[in-house]
Amino acid sequence: MTERQWLQLSLETRAEQAEQVAALLESMGALSVTLQDSADAAIFEARPGDTALWPHTRVSALFPPATAIEPVLHRIHDTLQTATPLPHTLEYLRDQAWERAWLERFQPMRFGRRLWVCPTGHAPPDPQAVNLMLDPGLAFGTGTHATTALCLEWLDQADVKGRTVVDYGCGSGILAIAAARLGARQVWAVDVDPQALEATAGNAVRNQVAARITTCLPEALPDFAADCVIANILAQPLVELAPTLAGLLSSQGRLVLSGILAGQQAQMVQAAYRPWFEFTSIKQREEWARLDAIKLDISD
Repeated sequence: MTERQWLQLSLETRAEQAEQVAALLESMGALSVTLQDSADAAIFEARPGDTALWPHTRVSALFPPATAIEPVLHRIHDTLQTATPLPHTLEYLRDQAWERAWLERFQPMRFGRRLWVCPTGHAPPDPQAVNLMLDPGLAFGTGTHATTALCLEWLDQADVKGRTVVDYGCGSGILAIAAARLGARQVWAVDVDPQALEATAGNAVRNQVAARITTCLPEALPDFAADCVIANILAQPLVELAPTLAGLLSSQGRLVLSGILAGQQAQMVQAAYRPWFEFTSIKQREEWARLDAIKLDISD
């Protein structure tokens, strides 16, 4: 039997870019992402309030071997808006145990009071809870990243039963599936990446909510007023999408924005959305923030 290979992409970044690059790599299908210094020393967990990143940080991501890397590099370059692309290297890792070892570390996780995400091979710890069955795949999103966790925690405490929800930038579809499992009547899962839409559709079938989830590219999203829009993307795309997302929501509709670094980025995103929204809270996990808002009635 031929030994399976994995493709590792490593990028050299500055400390202030590293977490954003890591989140981008996860959103584009990385099976795992690690951060190291230029000497490949181990990274240690920071104390609360500290940032354990070096001035020059190497971000390495593991992909399936057939992954097209050029689109990944282009998206990172376009998002960071750097003068030149980040230096990078590619190598194949001939070790089938990479995937197994990662899956062994991926345990069921609870978000809030009633929402669990469980991988293959693990029985739900609480069969009476709302259980999502998801594995890492080509469109990553299993709740391990702080931005996804923040959105899942919002969904856990929200009342979406019978409502229309848009998951804008759906990735694996984890947020769309969570909304459907929590009782949403109709969920639109939107992404620019056809692979993400395919992964979302497959995960919806697996979680028995395919009848209530519609996947589409942004340009195919019909004109309607949703009750809730969740967008877990990144700060600059969120700023650019402000008029679009505002137009998707009904008056008093709920908006949830994540993928934003706390501090300056959060302030920038808030400023872009204030013409249409009143912000009700900001929640933070690690370096990341979630912004919650309500659509203003500006019909007059």
